[in-house]
Amino acid sequence: MLHSIEGKPPKFYGSVTVGERGQVAIPAAARRDLDIAPNAKLLVFGGPGKHALMLMKAESVADFIANATDNLARFDQLLKTNSAESPEGDRQNTTL
Repeated sequence: MLHSIEGKPPKFYGSVTVGERGQVAIPAAARRDLDIAPNAKLLVFGGPGKHALMLMKAESVADFIANATDNLARFDQLLKTNSAESPEGDRQNTTL
């Protein structure tokens, strides 16, 4: 099952072909849904193992980092709470 962000599953917009100069066209539906206007600045990230590529609007990066930091802090607290409540050999599975 794919994980969701903000309660919505990821959306598939289709496929693109990389041109000789390394260019791709972002599908119109994606540009419309994600409010990507001409001259928008996008950051490009590579995924693990050379299997993924992610584009993110530059203005959204600060919010993304803040949310990730909050989630990591909650996860850390959950791990500490779980460790304190469970005997050493009796770890429980916890769903986030």
